[in-house]
Amino acid sequence: MEDEDLYRFNAEASKFLGVPIIRISKEMTPWELFAERGMIGNSRHPICSILLKREPLDLWRREHCLEFTTTLYIGIDWTEEHRLRDMRQRMPTWRIEAPMCEEPLWDKCRMLDELRAIGIEPPRLYSFGFPHNNCGGFCVKAGQAQFAQLLKRMPERYRWHEEQEEKLRAQVGDFSVLTDRRGDGKKKPLTLKTFRERIEAGESFDRHDWGGCGCALSFSEP
Repeated sequence: MEDEDLYRFNAEASKFLGVPIIRISKEMTPWELFAERGMIGNSRHPICSILLKREPLDLWRREHCLEFTTTLYIGIDWTEEHRLRDMRQRMPTWRIEAPMCEEPLWDKCRMLDELRAIGIEPPRLYSFGFPHNNCGGFCVKAGQAQFAQLLKRMPERYRWHEEQEEKLRAQVGDFSVLTDRRGDGKKKPLTLKTFRERIEAGESFDRHDWGGCGCALSFSEP
């Protein structure tokens, strides 16, 4: 599900830091998970975040790390400092640090510039206008603006997700990743197919609705 350029970036960053990467995977895509569970994930029910990211990470941490002596370094910056406070409160026996929440505080543009300065090109999704580099530009927590960007920059990838959604809708019913508030303001399913057709017809969409990511780091204790 990840954009292929992520792995190039990971390899270069790993080499620069001298830190090997340990990959943890359930060996299934979000769409395979949705089919297995009989539901389409969305911003209210991001089961892919929970079952494919959080739980495997939590399990690995408990099996390989020691409380009190292990420091967990979290990749969130100062704009999400509330998440760091929340994790520390829920996991008081673990040392949790987030260097990007410490001074000097850099915005994302500065971080990307610093990457280039050390000879590492940032993952290409940033240059494509995406706010993050997760799930290849697709995310069940993403909003209309991000899906419009996916359609614009990677139409074949968008079509693939559209096909997966249509295939699963035939099994689970009238559910979708996106929601529509047109008309009475109440939430209604908005399929990727319908959303694409609206854009192709020149209709407006919420250009400020990027949604939110932040799915992999909500660690929890049993």
